[in-house]
Amino acid sequence: MKNSPLILAAALSLGLAGLAAAQNTPLIITHDEGTAQIEAEPQRLLVMDEEALGWLYALNLGDRVVGLGSSYIAPDMLEGGNVRADVTDRGFFSHGRLNDVTYVGSWEAPNLETITALDPDLVVRLTWDGNENYDKLSAVAPTLGYKEGGPNFWRKAVTDLGEIFGRQERAEQIIALPDNVNRYNRNALDVAGVLDRFPKVVVVAPFPGGSNWVYTSTRLIEDLRALGFEDGISLDDVTLGVGAQVSEEALLGLGDDTLVVVFPPGGEYDGSDEFLSSAVGQRLKDQLVVYKPEEFSPYSGPLTQARNSNLVTKAILDTF
Repeated sequence: MKNSPLILAAALSLGLAGLAAAQNTPLIITHDEGTAQIEAEPQRLLVMDEEALGWLYALNLGDRVVGLGSSYIAPDMLEGGNVRADVTDRGFFSHGRLNDVTYVGSWEAPNLETITALDPDLVVRLTWDGNENYDKLSAVAPTLGYKEGGPNFWRKAVTDLGEIFGRQERAEQIIALPDNVNRYNRNALDVAGVLDRFPKVVVVAPFPGGSNWVYTSTRLIEDLRALGFEDGISLDDVTLGVGAQVSEEALLGLGDDTLVVVFPPGGEYDGSDEFLSSAVGQRLKDQLVVYKPEEFSPYSGPLTQARNSNLVTKAILDTF
């Protein structure tokens, strides 16, 4: 028996209604600070730091960002409350599309009045033990927080965002990018004999005033491990899961087979010149390479880590 047009129309109508109902079902995302319910695809995004911005850049969502939190933005970089266009054309910011983005304060001290006025429909941030304001941000819009140093934290963030925006395939591809780049660069270092000369590595972050940190997780060190280096120093206690301050004696005790990568923090926190002229810097100068991240750069994420791998490999090969 042939189906009548009325029966076919009714079946099609029911099918479309079921599809619409599935698409309108709220999406529940579990993250490091709780859970968030996403009712519809967000259009107005607020990022509380450059790390979160990098996750959105990786999914080609920078043009939906209406608010940016940063501790790198100075007052002279603003115009009418927005980050000036010539600033968003610089450094890391230039790798995506930011359109008249509003500055919403620093990572630790967001301007909640400005955030509320922006009326975002999703907030994304990097977080850590002791970070505050999650409840206040969640009262404005669904908020996702991913803990730096946590297992696969940025991979989880990119995966979740890919699901929210229907860009799962893009998320899978971009998550694999750093590993692919590291494999290529490891071979280049191996062929050049760098890994024979320096089987070990230490990442030193010098701050003004002579304070030196060594990173043990997340901040460049994981990519250097993927490039074939082993840890050149062992730390008993770490802060926020990423590293700890070390003494000059510990650095002076490094063997000649340990590559020292000087990886200073950005902006006013960069103490690399002071470190290089110090007794420690002079003692290590023949086994040392300086790698300065680009302006406004986050420490991790797929785009940043792929770029870091390429540029730190080039710096090592050019030096040794």
